[in-house]
Amino acid sequence: MFYTIKDTRAALKNGEITSEQLVKNAIDTFEKDKASSIPLNAFLEMYDDAVAKAQAADKEIAEAKKSGQSALDELFNKKPLLGIPFAVKDNISVKGHRLTCASKILEGYVAPYNATVITRLEDNGAIPLGRCNQDEFAMGSSTEYSSYGPTRNPINREYVSGGSSGGPAAAVSANQALFGLGTETGGSVRLPASYCGIYGLKTTYGVLSRWGVVAYGSSLDQVGLLAHTPSDIAAALSVMAGVDFYDDTSADLPSAKNLADLKAYSDSEIAKLKIAIPKQFLESKGLMDDVGTVFNGVQDWLKSKGASIDIVDLPVLDASIASYYVIALSEAASNLSRFDGIRYGRRVDPGEGYDELYVKTRSEGFGPEVKRRIVIGNYVLSEQFSGDTYKKGMTVRAKIQSEMAKLFESYDIVICPTCPTPAFKLGQKVDNPLEMYLSDLFTTFVNLARITSISVPAGKTTDANGAMPVGIQFAGAMFEEEKILRLAQAWEEDHAGCGIPIK
Repeated sequence: MFYTIKDTRAALKNGEITSEQLVKNAIDTFEKDKASSIPLNAFLEMYDDAVAKAQAADKEIAEAKKSGQSALDELFNKKPLLGIPFAVKDNISVKGHRLTCASKILEGYVAPYNATVITRLEDNGAIPLGRCNQDEFAMGSSTEYSSYGPTRNPINREYVSGGSSGGPAAAVSANQALFGLGTETGGSVRLPASYCGIYGLKTTYGVLSRWGVVAYGSSLDQVGLLAHTPSDIAAALSVMAGVDFYDDTSADLPSAKNLADLKAYSDSEIAKLKIAIPKQFLESKGLMDDVGTVFNGVQDWLKSKGASIDIVDLPVLDASIASYYVIALSEAASNLSRFDGIRYGRRVDPGEGYDELYVKTRSEGFGPEVKRRIVIGNYVLSEQFSGDTYKKGMTVRAKIQSEMAKLFESYDIVICPTCPTPAFKLGQKVDNPLEMYLSDLFTTFVNLARITSISVPAGKTTDANGAMPVGIQFAGAMFEEEKILRLAQAWEEDHAGCGIPIK
């Protein structure tokens, strides 16, 4: 088996492996794991047409080979991800397949069309492998709030995989898929990437279309990528990015073409970088000593290359978590009002009129965390407040955006831990929502500022603390994906195997 996109593409071209073998091996791994005593529960199902799509890819490759090497090279230039299988989070539409957002209220719902990100990947030859677990409606930091049960961490199955994109993160980490698509509202790609020891990219708001992605907080949501290397993320991003007719918030990524063949920063290029560390994050309560030690190691590496690092004071970041939850929960309450048992999804009708149908359907369909967030969101938007709290949250957000934009006039990259702690044990925080929300302490400012960030597997905790992975973030200005990916690739090449091993 070959587990990076670059290696897999070379193996497919020279006939060392077929796409059908890749897909069947993934399905076999999934079935064996499902039958084990403690299943990972990363994939909820494998798509029944994945093998047929793989066979079609193999046929294309075979036909091109008959015409010679130049025809084969041309085929892979046209379809750079031909035959590559990937994992899909359960809130991204794949035509003809179930889409439930890990919620009972969408049980049995089948997507009538592809999300734009799926269409673009398929147009470039990639194969949707299966649907992955998540927190219900992407609301959570551990993938424990799922109607399908929790996803476990591949490193230690007593621990959470992170959330809400814990399913695709665990699938990639466990080598069940080459790369995965997740979604981010406040850290839901970077957190599970950190917990599972892989790379996770949050893209600039608008770079990846949200058409066909079920909304949580529309002004914050963004599709993200999970993979074993930054170059794998870059390869997929290069074909997915760009303006979409169906999404008015979509935007072009100027550097998209450069990402197809990502080049790591050289030592001389790193030496020119000016890096900022927000003082507020260094002083945060709850930052685990082991995480601080790993973070210091990343700083030492950057300094050894000649990069300059400054501690910067951004007081507004102290309000980021509060601002984020006010905005996200308000928008969630609004977005989830469409799930009413009338138009689609679960319908519980006691025959007592529309009001009772609506109440019964939502009461039985939504889980406790989703209900909690709808109630808080509607309270924030209620007549009693006249939306004042939401407006204040948006004012803080605007301040964060302007402060970060100003910071990036003087600095290239911001670095900080992805999370104050590594993965925690299953059940440890599920009954303590406030403690769970604080998992997003270092990630939400990125979503509020609409900038880009990648979580890099940078080390592990001590054996006494479970030897669990620790992720560190490299955040860049809007549309600076190339910059942070090149730096992350330099880290990867200097620290081969820093994440979970590619078998």
